[in-house]
Amino acid sequence: MAEMHFDAIVLGSGPGGEGAAMKLAKSGRSVAMVERYREVGGGCTHWGTIPSKALRHNIRRLMEYNDSPLFRKAGEPRHLSFPTMLGHARQVIDDQVGLRSRFYLRNDVPILKGPARFVGPHEIAVTDPDGTVNHYSADRFLIATGSRPYQPSDVDFSHPRICDSDQILSLSHTPRNIVIYGAGVIGSEYASIFRGLGVKVDLINTRGRMLAFLDDEISDALSYHLREHGVLIRHREEYDHIEADDDGVTLALQSGKRIRGDLLLWANGRTGNTDDMGLEALGIQPNGRGQIEVDEHFRTNQPHIYAVGDVIGYPSLASAAYDQGRFAATHMVEGDCDYRLAHDVPTGIYTIPEISSVGRNEQELTDARVPYEVGHAFFKDLARAQISGQTTGMLKLLFHAETLELLGIHCFGDQAAEIVHIGQAIMAQPAPNNTLRYFMNTTFNYPTMAEGYRVAALNGYNRVR
Repeated sequence: MAEMHFDAIVLGSGPGGEGAAMKLAKSGRSVAMVERYREVGGGCTHWGTIPSKALRHNIRRLMEYNDSPLFRKAGEPRHLSFPTMLGHARQVIDDQVGLRSRFYLRNDVPILKGPARFVGPHEIAVTDPDGTVNHYSADRFLIATGSRPYQPSDVDFSHPRICDSDQILSLSHTPRNIVIYGAGVIGSEYASIFRGLGVKVDLINTRGRMLAFLDDEISDALSYHLREHGVLIRHREEYDHIEADDDGVTLALQSGKRIRGDLLLWANGRTGNTDDMGLEALGIQPNGRGQIEVDEHFRTNQPHIYAVGDVIGYPSLASAAYDQGRFAATHMVEGDCDYRLAHDVPTGIYTIPEISSVGRNEQELTDARVPYEVGHAFFKDLARAQISGQTTGMLKLLFHAETLELLGIHCFGDQAAEIVHIGQAIMAQPAPNNTLRYFMNTTFNYPTMAEGYRVAALNGYNRVR
């Protein structure tokens, strides 16, 4: 017999689960949160977004100090170890856990600790840390169990010289050189992070170009600046096998190359956390990467069981997961309603410099035969960037050549993930309020990075008028 019944049970306290639980609680529903780990926050807080971005922020500050002609007069360049940088990230994690724990407390959402497994369509068994198994039932469930790094069976992740993007957060030293296999978002971010610490980096890309989903110009800019900072990028390479010993690790590639390093970071794909949950018995069959298929309302083929976040795959962003959780919870409470998720989800890639974009890129517009034009604002020409010394980068606006409608915003450089939201807000407005003219006719504070929109708008307008 189930020990307690709820209107809804949420599995996983990452952004997707939290968004759903808070929406359900504030809608007057009884809801419980199941979290298999000791602290709330999920992979986003403990292994992904928060620690890596906190780490990257401090390394960028160190780079800024060491590269500044002003601070160079104050003394020799400073060097800090990887574990020292991780120490600050730990404080940010603790602050986030405290904040999120209070959310559940204030909204009377009990947190059930331990792994959960479905034992029936409306019942789960949760194994407490002490081994006790408790049963809970609910009218509806939301699966937001996230993902973990993909680990191929022929790679020995128990070896101290080999790690994935979770394990690397336990690294107790700064390697002299690192081989990163996989040049996706995670691999590219860690290539920037380690190079910022002065570590020699070999970045192995299994594809023909960096982050091929980006606009070509942005992708090319990232490749150029990683190389400019000393990262060696090898495209179109596949691993054959890995040899590790006490002194280092060798990545043997199918091309015949052998890449030697102190450490190998495997950053090639992720797997949804759906194993051992009893989903198959309910007719919910995850795919080969552990991901669950859902409909437009985030329902599985069991209409009372929803799934959001990394566990359903693309776009695998913390920001998107939170909104998906709120959307799914709204559908649980209200059924079909006017609430709709935004069509365009911004990307945020925290390389050095960072990247963010929203809307369509040049390749997509060309393939769709949309007559578009381009407006650029290069950071080297903006007074605020000159003041801060962050002159690498650009803001790029894509717009319809006839109507001036905004079609895509692409930014590469310092604060790109902040800058993109101004364009996102205008692009989302109904016509005719979503055009280039807004930026041309609006007064921006000076000096700011935001005035790049005026510069880019005028640059683009001059191409068509």
